[in-house]
Amino acid sequence: MKFPTHIVAAGALVTNQKNEVLLVKNPHRGWEFPGGQIENGEDLIQGVSREVFEESGIEIKVDKLVGVYSNTKSYIGWDNKTFVPTKVIFDFLATAIGGSLKTSEESVEVGWFDRDVVLDMISEEWIVDRMKDMLEFDGQLIYKVYSSRPYEVYREENI
Repeated sequence: MKFPTHIVAAGALVTNQKNEVLLVKNPHRGWEFPGGQIENGEDLIQGVSREVFEESGIEIKVDKLVGVYSNTKSYIGWDNKTFVPTKVIFDFLATAIGGSLKTSEESVEVGWFDRDVVLDMISEEWIVDRMKDMLEFDGQLIYKVYSSRPYEVYREENI
C-alpha cells in the first residue's frame, strides 16, 4: 500500500489593538496573510505561531479556528519544476501580543492595514477566498475543497 503524501499548513488573520490586519508580501504570490507548512514534531498552534513570527516578526495568541481547506489537486510550483502534493490547511484568527515588524526571505514587505483594504491588496483568488472567510467569520467552522490553479471550489460546507 502506498501512503498518501499531504502537506499540513496553517495561516492566520492577525489583528492588532487598532483592529488592523497583518499582511506579508510574498515574492511570488504578492500580499497575503502569514502562514505556511507545519514542521515535523509541531502542533498546529506552534506551527502557525512560528510561521507568523518568521514571516513578520510578530508574536501571536491564536484565538479561533475558522476553516479547514483541502487543496486536492497536485500542481507544479512557482519554478515550474517542483511537484506540490495535496494540502490540508487550517486557518485561524489570532491577536498580536508582541514583536515588531520585520521582513524575511518569504516576505519582502510586511505591514498593518485597515480591514477594508486587505482584500483588494491580495491577487491570488484562493487566498482572497480564505481571507474573506476569516474577515466574515461568524463562529461557524468552514470546510472547503479546492484547487488553486485554476482556482475552483469543489465542495463547501459549514460544519
